[in-house]
Amino acid sequence: MSRSRTRRQRHPLRSEPVPARIEFLAHDGRGVARVDGKTVFVDGALPGEEVLLRYVKRRRDYDEAQVEELREASALRVEPGCPHYGVCGGCSLQHLAPESQIQHKQEILLQSLERLGGVRPDAVLAPLTGPHWGYRRKARLGVKHVIKKGRMLVGFRERRSSFVAELAACPVLHPAVGGRIEALAELIAGLRARDRIPQIEVAVGDAAAALVFRTLDELGPEDRERLIAFGRETGPHVHLQPGGIDSAAPLWPEAAPLEYALERHEVRIRFRPTDFTQVNAEINARMVDRALELLELSPGDRVLDLFCGLGNFTLPMARVASEVVGVEGDTGLVARARDNARRNGLANVELIAADLGRPMDAVPGFDRPYDKVLLDPPRSGAEPVIAPLTRLGARRIVYVACRPGSLARDAGELVHSHGYRLARVGVMDMFPHTAHVESIALFVRE
Repeated sequence: MSRSRTRRQRHPLRSEPVPARIEFLAHDGRGVARVDGKTVFVDGALPGEEVLLRYVKRRRDYDEAQVEELREASALRVEPGCPHYGVCGGCSLQHLAPESQIQHKQEILLQSLERLGGVRPDAVLAPLTGPHWGYRRKARLGVKHVIKKGRMLVGFRERRSSFVAELAACPVLHPAVGGRIEALAELIAGLRARDRIPQIEVAVGDAAAALVFRTLDELGPEDRERLIAFGRETGPHVHLQPGGIDSAAPLWPEAAPLEYALERHEVRIRFRPTDFTQVNAEINARMVDRALELLELSPGDRVLDLFCGLGNFTLPMARVASEVVGVEGDTGLVARARDNARRNGLANVELIAADLGRPMDAVPGFDRPYDKVLLDPPRSGAEPVIAPLTRLGARRIVYVACRPGSLARDAGELVHSHGYRLARVGVMDMFPHTAHVESIALFVRE
């Protein structure tokens, strides 16, 4: 008998629905119940609800289920704003009122800080919130020609599946793209290379949108003309990516820069559609404002910006501080950040390409003192740089995080090992209707 067969028999799914009461929300937005002493994660359920759940997967330490019948609904439950919600994996919290979504994210952040980092903030900042619909300026959409359905699908993956969800439109995507899902599917269905385009990357600037078509083979002239015609008729710039990220190039128009403004700081940032930029323009602008307010910059300050990217924080800080040094591992982003500094007339910015995962004594910029430091690391956090940066003499450190667990770990080190105090912390609703938690924290050393 095979091993997989033995495993299936050891943990068979219960065929009948099981009554349960949802106790709280997990970090990923699923409801959590206890059935026969075992934890069950339930898609689409909210705290306090009485449900009949149906098991979809059994594991050694926990089970997974979905709601078969909602017997008693939470007062916080709302009607999802998208007809594809529940199947499409792009959102996970549309059934929860927006104000309760942000409260849940704040609770996850504070719990993570205390449980994983052993720290509590002196004060909690008011959440930064913005539009709940049409906000998403960056996305990767799957593309699949499904023979059984007789159609081309373009969209996010189905929830907990690798299949592409069947979408007519997407209300969380920027309208320049979200309202054109069916048109995109029809476009690709008419291409000769329709089975050789697995993905479309979406990027939206203030004045234009771009679509990057990932291609497994070089497109023929007829397909290229169809893509160009689509761009001309509907507006989005068209790019092709036949290989790695650096292979992406504009097809139409030939010169197609994207740009966004941080108007309060009189900064405009150009970017390529494959560059990392924040998905939510309004929250990003308010996040930059808050970061600068927390740093309390003055004209004489020397500031270090780690994981600086295109200069999203670097350039606004340079409007105030006497000197700003930005360090980033992606050489392409550094080159474009330098170009952005030049375009904005900022001569007090030094931008350095360096791997922030290696020993810091080998990184230029770590050989001088700073008054303030800003960190905006990836999901893995800033663990390699925490100890070295504490030797630079900064009185204030602002840490922007996209994963509460990483922030909590690094906060614990800053507070317990290096004499900093967690003065302020707060959440920012960068991804409404998802369980993603974006946060900002201020550390102070007297």
